[in-house]
Amino acid sequence: MKKTLFLHPPSFDGFDGGAGSRYQARREIRSFWFPTWLAQPAALVPESRLIDAPPAGIGLDAVLRAAGDYEQVVMHTSSPSFASDAKVAAALKDAHPHLSIGFVGAKVAVQPEESLRDALAVDWVARNEFDFTVKEVAEGRAFDAIDGLSFRDSAGRIVHNRDRAILEDMDRLPFVTEVYKRDLRIEDYFIGYLKHPYISLYTGRGCKSRCTFCLWPQTVGGHRYRVRSTAHVIEEIRLAKSYFPQVREFFFDDDTFTDNLPRAEAIARELGKLGVTWSCNAKANVPRETLKVLRDNGLRLLLVGYESGNQQILHNIKKGMRIEVAKRFSRDCRELGITIHGTFILGLPGETKETIEETVRFALEVNPHTLQVSLAAPYPGTELYAQAVENGWLDTAHAELVDEHGIQIAPLHYPHLSHTEMFDNVEAFYRRFYFRAPKIAAIVGEMLTSPQMMMRRLREGREFFQFLRERRAQKAA
Repeated sequence: MKKTLFLHPPSFDGFDGGAGSRYQARREIRSFWFPTWLAQPAALVPESRLIDAPPAGIGLDAVLRAAGDYEQVVMHTSSPSFASDAKVAAALKDAHPHLSIGFVGAKVAVQPEESLRDALAVDWVARNEFDFTVKEVAEGRAFDAIDGLSFRDSAGRIVHNRDRAILEDMDRLPFVTEVYKRDLRIEDYFIGYLKHPYISLYTGRGCKSRCTFCLWPQTVGGHRYRVRSTAHVIEEIRLAKSYFPQVREFFFDDDTFTDNLPRAEAIARELGKLGVTWSCNAKANVPRETLKVLRDNGLRLLLVGYESGNQQILHNIKKGMRIEVAKRFSRDCRELGITIHGTFILGLPGETKETIEETVRFALEVNPHTLQVSLAAPYPGTELYAQAVENGWLDTAHAELVDEHGIQIAPLHYPHLSHTEMFDNVEAFYRRFYFRAPKIAAIVGEMLTSPQMMMRRLREGREFFQFLRERRAQKAA
């Protein structure tokens, strides 16, 4: 077995897009998700180590020193961070020529040829669902015998092996919490809308929705929701509770945990017996009866992708959601005492000045506890990317998704809506939502619940205004 270092490399200050998050840019408030996609294969490789450099504050020099003790480095990359990650790979190879370096992630899953061509220090990339591909590489198997692998052979030619069969028995995956315990400091991870400290993990992969912009189902996870058994999930939560008694909340990072309602209820009832607080991703169509079962068994918050308040845009992106259903769902959550973190996207196909206004008004009406506003990002491998190229909405020669500081830019443009208009409306959206008397009063009331909460919200406020200042500087440049 090759001694393997799993690495989420140093990147933009505060950038966490190479880990479990689907929002691959710096956030308005500094946030860090757990590197679950790296922890999963790391749990399959004995005597491995996981370094998650951004949240741990580990710089390149420290990474280079640590890598000298290993035979192989596996790095998680993404489209926005790829150029930076390739430089880290080159530095690793320069310092330690013996290292075999592999990349994993959605970027290399859909662009293996380009990735190997553009990152000459990288020896191989694992496509699609890469856990067991990485394990077989670590076992020392011949590269040409490993499904799902693309690699540079001894003559420098790029070779693509056949695809790996999709994993059906999700219980074959070991617990990521073992790696969290061994290699991470959980207090380094924080999200503004989750209790701290928290832990996130997956109970399944794939999403049956067909949203044209969503990266993971179209590149790695697929559109079939493949799940771990309830017993397997609960066993890991029990273990995590024993390892991390300080944890205040568990978050299930499945694309849509509520895709399978009977299973969600079954897991909730078992979580209720353990007395844990938990949250998850959900679609805005969960019936009130199910919401009540989840709430009665420890559910605190739902992360909900509303995306737009315009029904035609929702049709355009194949969201499969009705505005009126989303409003009823939001009302049910509010009445049941379930908190919502709502996410919205500006610049999706069909967006106009009028539909942006419609979305802002919709957000004010459903009134989630907290809100995130993103710009439409056409990631390679998604239907949105193909549409944007075909229709001339994207200049592929200048298709960067973030700037040099990791702040998201507006890569799409339409004849009737410019980059600048979309970019400016993000800040306007935030201001209209948060700078309302009821919302300000709610935030102040929350701050008064404890000194710790007051300090946390003040820190987040400073970060938010710093983020807005940097966006203005970006626009001016």
